[in-house]
Amino acid sequence: MKIVRTPFLILLLMASISCQPKNKSDKQEVAQTEESDTHIATKLSAEQLQEYETAYFASGCFWCVEAIFESVKGVKEVYSGYSGGTEKNPTYEEVSYGRTHHAEAVEVFYDPDVISFTQLVQVFFGSHDPTTLNRQGPDRGAQYRSIAFYKNDKEKKIILDYMDKLRVENVYGDRAIVTEVTPFEKFYKAEAYHQDYEKRNPNNSYIRNVSIPRLNRFKENFKSYLKEDAH
Repeated sequence: MKIVRTPFLILLLMASISCQPKNKSDKQEVAQTEESDTHIATKLSAEQLQEYETAYFASGCFWCVEAIFESVKGVKEVYSGYSGGTEKNPTYEEVSYGRTHHAEAVEVFYDPDVISFTQLVQVFFGSHDPTTLNRQGPDRGAQYRSIAFYKNDKEKKIILDYMDKLRVENVYGDRAIVTEVTPFEKFYKAEAYHQDYEKRNPNNSYIRNVSIPRLNRFKENFKSYLKEDAH
């Protein structure tokens, strides 16, 4: 697996950008985005989604993670949300400011005849740095931690076996994998304005400087996994 190393100057730029709204203007931008929800393409219905399997992952800002999994063939739908904590019905403000034990996460609906859970685990590990504790890129805090959720013993074994493979192949050198392997309990869908955020907000500074470069790095390394129409 190819590890992309980010130049120091780019890291300095990223340090000033975050998935978390820090001031009034940022929150106004989010609010304006919420008002444009009527322009979102219609998603599959709950009845249609029941035909597919689900997988759950957390690996930093869900704007980035959602876009990555949506580009993968066999993935039918992806929702941004919150998981990994005990608090009920968390909000974006509560999670993004670290006021809960939840992490920003995604719910992935996929066709197992096209893409396997093992391959989704490969996508997960291949699209973020699982060696940075409570951090992903410019986003810091336990709400951005790396988590691979499992719903049964088979999925747990797949995750652990793949982590062992990464260690044996010395993919990350002397850096330890800090990804949590956690039984799935509950996923809370994020507010409507967070869904398809990367697609609907291409000029957002975080999307331009963090999400899109991260998506492009993934696409370069996983060309055979991409949908034909992946943007």
